[in-house]
Amino acid sequence: MIVYALSVGRGILAISPIPGSEGDYAGDVQHLIEWKPAIVISLVTEVELVASAATGLGSALMDAGCRWEHLPITDFGVPDAAFEEAWPEVSASARRALMGGGRILVHCRGGCGRSGMVALRLMSELGEARDDALERLRAVRPCAIETPEQMAWAMAAKRDPAVFLRHED
Repeated sequence: MIVYALSVGRGILAISPIPGSEGDYAGDVQHLIEWKPAIVISLVTEVELVASAATGLGSALMDAGCRWEHLPITDFGVPDAAFEEAWPEVSASARRALMGGGRILVHCRGGCGRSGMVALRLMSELGEARDDALERLRAVRPCAIETPEQMAWAMAAKRDPAVFLRHED
């Protein structure tokens, strides 16, 4: 399993496909555990978890000491009302982890559209210029964000006024 990572804040933000997408679920989960994310945000639906034989993902990650957030979004979709209700708390936790040097992994089925949308939103909420953030994200994962609706949601981010982030190359 490939983890597409970039530095954000003092930490690392990564996107990836669902563990097991290439047939080695156990190996992928072990790889994730060894990567030591503070939080894994799963954007796949329950149906996708079942189809990928990944229904135990949350338990496996939490047993290894990782926080797991399941915020399902339909494939090629954007957040619904339940996601929007949970997002402020999940986002705040992810931003704190990134600013403290932690690792955040966001995954969907393919590791492109939904994952890219949420990653860009986090980067923007941390104060990174949206166009710069998109360019950096697509440099590591060219397929990040697949639809105009996903781009609109990601770009609607409100910057956290308590954070002043500048990416320095």
